[in-house]
Amino acid sequence: MKFIVSSGTLLKELSSINGVITTNPVVPILENFLFEIEEGKLTITASDLQTSMITELEVESKESGSIAVPAKILLDTLKNLPEQPVTFSVDEETYSVEISSDNGRYKLSGENATDFPKVPEVSDDFSVDMSTEVLSSAINNTIFATSNDELRPAMTGVYVNLSETNTTFVATDGTRLIRYRRVDVASDNGHAIIIPRKALNLLRSTLPSENTNVSVVFNVSNAFFQFGNIKMICRLIDERFPDYENVIPSDNNNLMVIDKQDMLSSLKRIAIYANKTTHQVRLKITGSELQISAEDLDFANEANERLSCEHDGEDIEIGFNAKYLIEMLNNLDTKKAEFQFSASNKAGLIVPQDKDDNEDILMLVMPVMLNHYV
Repeated sequence: MKFIVSSGTLLKELSSINGVITTNPVVPILENFLFEIEEGKLTITASDLQTSMITELEVESKESGSIAVPAKILLDTLKNLPEQPVTFSVDEETYSVEISSDNGRYKLSGENATDFPKVPEVSDDFSVDMSTEVLSSAINNTIFATSNDELRPAMTGVYVNLSETNTTFVATDGTRLIRYRRVDVASDNGHAIIIPRKALNLLRSTLPSENTNVSVVFNVSNAFFQFGNIKMICRLIDERFPDYENVIPSDNNNLMVIDKQDMLSSLKRIAIYANKTTHQVRLKITGSELQISAEDLDFANEANERLSCEHDGEDIEIGFNAKYLIEMLNNLDTKKAEFQFSASNKAGLIVPQDKDDNEDILMLVMPVMLNHYV
């Protein structure tokens, strides 16, 4: 089997799906790309059993066949070759692969393509189309709040609930929760799934910068994404997602509106002086003034700053993990942020003041118990 392809084009396609491949996979052949040629089209698959990514490109070839090619050595070779046509010659009996370029020849050992795990088929049970812009925004606004706790697998992914009027994306790690809702994406046959974090990270890094359509098809066990010449199939998390709506407090009659950037900058400075284990900062709102303070008793470090804000409600003092507040504000695309509180021992909510008509975002963060120092 022989084919000719541009080194730069091949490198670009391989790089877009290489993120799936893990070091020391369960099945050693998964350290390879699966190359399949038919009618001048090269289909390349990368997989880790849970997630598979596939891309296609045109090549010069009159033959058909398949081979598993070691991913790392192939990528490293292509990265160091100048742009040029390269010829792949595959011996289908010994599985050896020879790459010929203007610079020289490179020989590597491939593996039998039949040993490569089959990519699951996804029947068209449920489907929805969304733009890359919407999908990127949904991933960016939720993925940072997913949990790393493998004992609670449902929380290690993003919950997606499709309904007739909107689509809701939810992520939580038990301490904070993000609910991101789009009214411009809906499905007649409503359904809810949990997409693993790794698959979403791969999607985020692969989605093109120009705004195009993404076709999403899923059944009870797998989801299938297609955009441009790239396809991704991932196994869904088969667990029950926590009843997140019950966690969101409804009687939040203590409101504070503040310039997001001012507060973010202040938090970053104050957090330097917080305890390195708890990262605790104290927010004290009195009238139209917010005082942010932190102290680390172990090292006698302390800091405080004052910011002006708009405040409607009783004076309140509440503690939060600074890392969480910084991360949430960093991901909130707004000029002014609105904080909603009900009590100093209840969750606080953060919402943007300038809202997009198509999206609704709510961020919830649990407070930390304040040490009352004098």
